[in-house]
Amino acid sequence: MFGLAIRSLRRRASAFTASFLAMFLGSAIIMAFASMLDTAAASGATGAAEETLTTMATVVGGWGLLLVVFAVTSMLTLSVRQRAAETALLKSVGATPGQLARMIVGEAAGLAGAAALLGIVPAMLIGRGLLGLLHDTGQVPAEIGYHFGPVALSMGTGVTLVSAVAAALISARRATRVRVAESMTAAATDRGRLGRKRIVFAVLFLSLAVAEAITTVTVMDGKGSDAMATSGQADIFAGIALSLLAPAIVRRVTRLLARPLRALGGTAGDLAISTMRHRTGALASAVTPIILFVGIAVGTVFLQAAENAATDAAGLTKTADQKSIETLNFVVTGMVVLFTAIMLVNTLIAATAHRRREFGQTRLAGATPRQVLGAVAVESAVLTVTGVICGTVAAVFTVVPFGLARRDSLVPDGNLPTYLAVVALAAVLTGVTAHGATRRAIRVPAVEAALR
Repeated sequence: MFGLAIRSLRRRASAFTASFLAMFLGSAIIMAFASMLDTAAASGATGAAEETLTTMATVVGGWGLLLVVFAVTSMLTLSVRQRAAETALLKSVGATPGQLARMIVGEAAGLAGAAALLGIVPAMLIGRGLLGLLHDTGQVPAEIGYHFGPVALSMGTGVTLVSAVAAALISARRATRVRVAESMTAAATDRGRLGRKRIVFAVLFLSLAVAEAITTVTVMDGKGSDAMATSGQADIFAGIALSLLAPAIVRRVTRLLARPLRALGGTAGDLAISTMRHRTGALASAVTPIILFVGIAVGTVFLQAAENAATDAAGLTKTADQKSIETLNFVVTGMVVLFTAIMLVNTLIAATAHRRREFGQTRLAGATPRQVLGAVAVESAVLTVTGVICGTVAAVFTVVPFGLARRDSLVPDGNLPTYLAVVALAAVLTGVTAHGATRRAIRVPAVEAALR
């Protein structure tokens, strides 16, 4: 079955591209930040320089690690879900659950190994850029040179392989437990029901977000910028929790908007609502990167704005530590914006390309290409609004507690144009990507697409 997995990767490369990109970018990010530990050890850094390098690796790298693992898991889950019909066919000709599980895990391991190896060079370039940023801001002496060593390699390859195999095992277990007839039904409709484990993990991450928020307001009140240590990661936990609950959220939003969209959108609105009801799981996967993008970007930028406002109000000049924290925050924001933006584009392209047959059947039933594009535009608008609202809620877990602890104020210190810029970027990425992927999908003749 491992040989079959390798042949499957070779012959269906395009179908695995999205998962591969998530692993490739994830391993590069993990190795880049972990290389700060190699740099500190090899260069003999001490004092403030060692602390800065260690903080960059553990704090920022830790946040990145959490995002990467979640992204890889989401993409692999989507990939396995899209292959429900293939899995059912293999089961119908005699493949056992163990054989299918080994095939799925073998595919994930093969992708992860290749992605980690190819991610080494980009990781070195990113790591050098990070160290250069620390040199330019005076947080690390210029004589400390860059080193890429065993810590970066072991963390990058280890985390990528472990997260990919673990996600594959979970997805494989779910795919192989159901009967053949149930698998065929799942392939035709994907309503994205919430499993017990998904709900448990959602509650766990939401509890962590609430705990961080409460700790910020109580224990960290009056502790100055130290409150960032607890408030800074609350939006990540909240964003992951809401992403895990995305299928239920999308389903609820669909019910609420069904009548207005059908009345205002005509045929396109009707097609969009029908799709959102029957493809909830796949569409919820597209909401996930929007939630993370908006939640973490808004939370981090507004958190830093509150810190700057507190410093200015006290009439103080930023210390070296404060500059270090500000640099970390903007590095986090840049990393999150880039990674989640790529994840968003990646997920939308993968999800839309898989709908080529659906688009062909819809056109054979009488829908015009313009109506198909209109339906996708309506879906994109609904997904964007849903993701922005959920992401804003996630950001609140960081912004409000930090504002109370640092400034005794419930009013965010960030400005409206910054928030609108984040929302606009999320909307543009979603709309342009979905429109472009759909146009490519409907270029195939309807009959040919419906038979694929």
